[in-house]
Amino acid sequence: VRLVESGGGSVQSGGSLSLSCAASGYTLSRGYMAWFRQTPGKEREGFAVITRDGSTSYADSVKGRFTLSKDYDKNTLYLQMNSLKPEDTAMYYCAARALMSSPVFGPWSTRSYGYWGQGTQVTVSS
Repeated sequence: VRLVESGGGSVQSGGSLSLSCAASGYTLSRGYMAWFRQTPGKEREGFAVITRDGSTSYADSVKGRFTLSKDYDKNTLYLQMNSLKPEDTAMYYCAARALMSSPVFGPWSTRSYGYWGQGTQVTVSS
């Protein structure tokens, strides 16, 4: 299984970015997928989750600004980020759950995901 993120970059506050997570060896309908982000010295935190059937959940910090979607033909997970804020600056990681079952540790825990991408940096300047 390989997850490859792309689309990160630098943007001014209020701007938008679209991140992609191209999956190989993993079908998007197999399990939960999520986006996490991490800043130096802090734990990796989950903020957007999509279930096998396409249901989405978002952390309050991004709700209304970020949107998850799947393209089954391209086997790619997307994260559209609008109204970006400086506090959104982080390394962004795509994650996929190895098992088909619902995550015992919850969808926001890193322990629920067995596959990770290498990360893509998002920097938002004020």
